[in-house]
Amino acid sequence: MPIKKLTGMVFAALFAGFLYAADVVLNPEHPDRYVVVKGDTLWDISAMFLRDPWLWPEVWYVNPQVENPHLIYPGDILTLVYVDGKPQLRMSRGYPTVDLSPQVRVESLENAIPTIPLDAIRPFLTRALVVDAEAMDKAPYVVASAGEHVITGVSDRVYARGIDDKSETIFDLYHPGGPYIDPDTDELLGYEALYVGTGPVEQFGDPATIFLAQTTREIRVGDRLLPADESTPVTHFQPHAPETDLEGHIISVIDGVSQIGQFNVVAIDLGTREGLEIGHVFRIFKRGATIKDTVSGKRNDAVKLPDEDAGLIMVFRTFDKVSFGLVMKATSAININDFVRTP
Repeated sequence: MPIKKLTGMVFAALFAGFLYAADVVLNPEHPDRYVVVKGDTLWDISAMFLRDPWLWPEVWYVNPQVENPHLIYPGDILTLVYVDGKPQLRMSRGYPTVDLSPQVRVESLENAIPTIPLDAIRPFLTRALVVDAEAMDKAPYVVASAGEHVITGVSDRVYARGIDDKSETIFDLYHPGGPYIDPDTDELLGYEALYVGTGPVEQFGDPATIFLAQTTREIRVGDRLLPADESTPVTHFQPHAPETDLEGHIISVIDGVSQIGQFNVVAIDLGTREGLEIGHVFRIFKRGATIKDTVSGKRNDAVKLPDEDAGLIMVFRTFDKVSFGLVMKATSAININDFVRTP
């Protein structure tokens, strides 16, 4: 494991008990009672009550009398109380008053409020990938579009070479992206594979014919095909800080915007090998500039300005050396190579 990722780990281990025993700080403008409504997220509700939303589990009281007490639904009533002088959030199931006939009732998990805005990350929950160069080079690829389309998209057909296994009949298509590089060590962490569509094989052969049932952007010659990912994505997260002091960088922003803001998806150069978990929260810091001291009178006297707090990010998908996170808060413009650190 790179030394830079372990900075302060021993210190954190020695004082972990002290850190977790610290009092949770309430939002000065917190309500005493709140009724959950459709469109809420757990993060937003947490921010109403707490200065640091990811500390929600520290004050959440799990009521054993409530079915699925870890999930919150529209209509639920949250109440802030104090137990032994410490804040505690309790929930009562606030169903509307209706006439019910005797029958079995099922409460869908899909109706529970999400932790973060799912619309911002849905395309990346299963299909945005970090792959090694060999895997991408060996994958089947689009060699041509069927017909004379200026732009190839949904309901069009493409021809693909390299599909040898006829047991795989549905493929996800990816646009090969650039490399992910550690800015401190120059280590190659993997390559971006950006999801662009999905489609079944209409006819096997060399080339095979693929029908584009779904696309997110134009399909190009050279796009790669991988067997469709039909796994169920994680949609409910528990925000929490890493147990150790970690430091990394924002190394990419999906769709390549020049400045990063709230609800942008970014890649960071930390992964499961550093112990990252889904739900980990990091604070973002802008790198302080190095300037010339024009007052000291010393020749070539330079000083590095402090790194500035710029926001918060929550990890929602992890790979070995890279993770994807959603910017939950941006207090200033964020850029590639800005730091992420354990809050």
